[in-house]
Amino acid sequence: MKKTTLLFAFILVSMSSFAQWTIDKGHSKFTFIAEHHGISEVDGYFKKFDGKITASKDDLSDAVFEITIESASINTDLEMRDGHLKGEDMFNVEKFPTITFKSTSLKKITGNKYTMTGDLTMKGVTKSTTFDVTMNGPAAHPNPNNKKLQLGIKATTTIKRSDFGIGGKLATVMVGDEISIRATGEFQKN
Repeated sequence: MKKTTLLFAFILVSMSSFAQWTIDKGHSKFTFIAEHHGISEVDGYFKKFDGKITASKDDLSDAVFEITIESASINTDLEMRDGHLKGEDMFNVEKFPTITFKSTSLKKITGNKYTMTGDLTMKGVTKSTTFDVTMNGPAAHPNPNNKKLQLGIKATTTIKRSDFGIGGKLATVMVGDEISIRATGEFQKN
């Protein structure tokens, strides 16, 4: 009984030493840009997502970022294109309803600039992906009625859609293989 009580107390202390930050969905966005016909760009975003950060250090140097995006929430402001993107050759949203990212490292470069590497999973394929990150905060919320700390993030990278099996039969002259990703968001400490 004594061993069980000590183990339970250790687990509670360990859990309480980790801070969790929750994404503020009203001030966050996950966007992408693809080259179209080699002469222009088409951009889009995902409407539904969730995210959190877990860290035991106040400077967030050991932070783990976890993001889940509903692939069917894709929006390029053209219904016909969105329907194609949800289809089997592209995101295949029925079989693969989520896109996920979980960081494995966060390295400070200088000031508020970092590189963040982690596992990005789309359409059942997981690839190690590195983002350039600007992190502002943690800082006190400017609203004096909100006592929570907040954090601002901007993360950018470029991936190849072919690495994830997206649009395998689609010629790169139609839609470029390299896709720019930009994620911006605010997180509040729980």
